[in-house]
Amino acid sequence: MQDTGKHDAVVVFGAFDRHNLGDLLFPHVAAKLLACDDVIFAGLAERDMRVHGGHAVEALAQLAASRGNDRVHIVHPGGEILTCSDWEAAVMLLEQEQAQAIVARLDKHSGERRTWARSLTGLDTLTPYMASRAMFPCASSVTYQAVGGVDLERLRPDMRAEVLSKLAQADDVSVRDIHTQHALAAAGIHARLVPDPAVMVADLFGANIRGCKQRSGVADLQRAFPDGYIAVQFSADFGDDRTLGVLASELDRVSNERGLGIVFFRAGAAPWHDDLACYERIAARMNATRTHLFRSLDIWDICALIAYAEGYAGSSLHGRIVAMAFGLPRLNIVHPARVNETTKQSAFAATWEPACVPGSVSIEALSEAMLQALTVDRALLQRTATRLAARYREGFAQPPQT
Repeated sequence: MQDTGKHDAVVVFGAFDRHNLGDLLFPHVAAKLLACDDVIFAGLAERDMRVHGGHAVEALAQLAASRGNDRVHIVHPGGEILTCSDWEAAVMLLEQEQAQAIVARLDKHSGERRTWARSLTGLDTLTPYMASRAMFPCASSVTYQAVGGVDLERLRPDMRAEVLSKLAQADDVSVRDIHTQHALAAAGIHARLVPDPAVMVADLFGANIRGCKQRSGVADLQRAFPDGYIAVQFSADFGDDRTLGVLASELDRVSNERGLGIVFFRAGAAPWHDDLACYERIAARMNATRTHLFRSLDIWDICALIAYAEGYAGSSLHGRIVAMAFGLPRLNIVHPARVNETTKQSAFAATWEPACVPGSVSIEALSEAMLQALTVDRALLQRTATRLAARYREGFAQPPQT
């Protein structure tokens, strides 16, 4: 793929039209590794995400109308795109208040949801973050790089059929976890196994990230918490009173036993991601006074916050992977409703983590797992980071199987 764009433009297409840490990092990694000066960043909506450290993004429907007959390479650079529906994708493009209103109006009306989503994105598809060859009939190649689809087997039949049809027409497919790889193999789709692109953040951008310490306010946090801090994040669905109460108690224990600050941050501000109000509520429930709410949504500030932490705990897969890239202790928490299911977080950990590193744990097990994670040999964690970055480079460099 590093030679993909030597002669033709490259369209890097994904969910970098909304605020989410991983999605905004993916195009940076792809652009850095591609040997191409003509790179176009596309999403479902035209957005300028540079205010958050992302890119200026073109809308795929308009891009197909203007360049659909060009010899371009289509690159899907990562993300859980195989199972993102048209409804979910469209709602996440809205502001919070707009999203709440549209969900209240259409959530139980599937036909109207499809019509509304199509009107917003300009695409008639059940899987909008998978570009079809029909939109770019002269495309030189269509590739999927380290994508995810843990819930593939749970999709309704028509959406699953569309996913498999698009993948079958691709020139190369790689996935980021064994669970997705096995599900695709059972459906007759060969997919290589490549770690998530975010494993490259320290390798490619480490110096710049560490240079954000003063500007981002991380230096102030280091002074406020001289013994260090844990970077903590969880999505809005953890925001019921019982769950927040358990998390507060668990984080109190980590703070008290290790003298660490607890710094809450948002890994995503799009609808169905993270909510500032949840962090304010949990901080009010905690006995420990060593807490702080990190407000920046700039992805490089967020990476700096994690890079200088003693460890990461949260529901975000990419919070975990950024911590992994910097060789830090990490764990994911799983929502009580999914504690017995395979999630993208647990699947990724099972695929790539050493056995001694906690994967996904219940909220009741957070403190025990975090205290254990903090004892893991840092040299082992750094070797893991180095190994996965090398594995990603190797997987990215492999040419499409045309």
